[in-house]
Amino acid sequence: MCAFNFTVFLSAFQLFPTAPYRILELGGSAVAAGLFLGFLTFGSALSAPFTGALADRVGRTRMLVLTSSALAAFFVVYAFTTRYEVMLALVALHGIVWSGLLSASAAQVADLLPESRRAEGLGYWGFSTIAAVATAPTVGFWVHKIGWTVLCLEGALLNGAMALSAWWLTRGLRPPVAQPHRRLIQIEWRVVAISVTLFLYSYGYGGVTSFVALYADACHTTPRSLYFITFSLATIAVRLVTGRLAERIGHRRIFLPSLPLIVLGYALLSVSGTWPWLVLSGIVFGAGFGAAWPVFTAYLLQHFDPARRGAVFGGVLACFDAGIGTGSIVSGWIITHWGFRTAYLTGAALAACSIPYFLAVEKRALPGSTDNTT
Repeated sequence: MCAFNFTVFLSAFQLFPTAPYRILELGGSAVAAGLFLGFLTFGSALSAPFTGALADRVGRTRMLVLTSSALAAFFVVYAFTTRYEVMLALVALHGIVWSGLLSASAAQVADLLPESRRAEGLGYWGFSTIAAVATAPTVGFWVHKIGWTVLCLEGALLNGAMALSAWWLTRGLRPPVAQPHRRLIQIEWRVVAISVTLFLYSYGYGGVTSFVALYADACHTTPRSLYFITFSLATIAVRLVTGRLAERIGHRRIFLPSLPLIVLGYALLSVSGTWPWLVLSGIVFGAGFGAAWPVFTAYLLQHFDPARRGAVFGGVLACFDAGIGTGSIVSGWIITHWGFRTAYLTGAALAACSIPYFLAVEKRALPGSTDNTT
């Protein structure tokens, strides 16, 4: 599953930072460049509660095979598209497939982890994502110098490899839990309600993913991927500690302090795109952002039926991707009119709202909490 996840994000994060350059090359504006990631994440966000529940119904590994194969096809089409409008139309469908893949893979991993070490295990599993995010932009920019078509065809091959590895995973794993009396699509609305917290703090991440490389270019900072590398290393370092610590002292005691770090990370990024500020922001933001997701998810899973894990992850993904998509689209518009500083300060302001929101909604969305800090 770690190898599968690494390949997922290795292909995706070669595409995400380079697609804005391709859109600009085809005559699109900075706003259009932001729409690429925005449309993908909105497609993912709107479909995730449904595709997550569908993964519970049809089987998670089967969903992985189907979605990986579909992603390979999308990359082939991107390779030969010469209009940015077509890219934007296609990426919304890409987002629907993306949500099914992420929900199914996260639920599959949660099934394999003991409950007493779930936050720790999800954090370790996330190392494969981090390693991909740290290396993929550098690889992507290097391949992009050879040509956009080469980059996309390489991504198609990676997704084809994902499909083969997912097929291999179907051997020896337990089949999906039968749910004969449940509707095909059953959304976990309590998950969506509490996960708006993720929407608020992931908004700024949309602006980071889409525009931090352009920000570095504008400030003459090299390499372009410096922020991704720093962020990834900080995330790895903090997850070596926080997952195990969360199982001992309680998930909330790790999750709540991580939110101010996210706010501070965005604020530091707004100061400058020069080398010292990118590194400092990457460290602080990576520490907060890296700690938050696994402990939040482990805390959430305590309150829901194991047979509904696909639906739970679908609800989480819906809010997380809606935040990233909104941040990517709006940040592109803000950068065009007021610059990078205002865009990242806006991300900091919304992330600050995540703290009171979580505290206000938690008791209603998750009654009977088992966290030892409540």
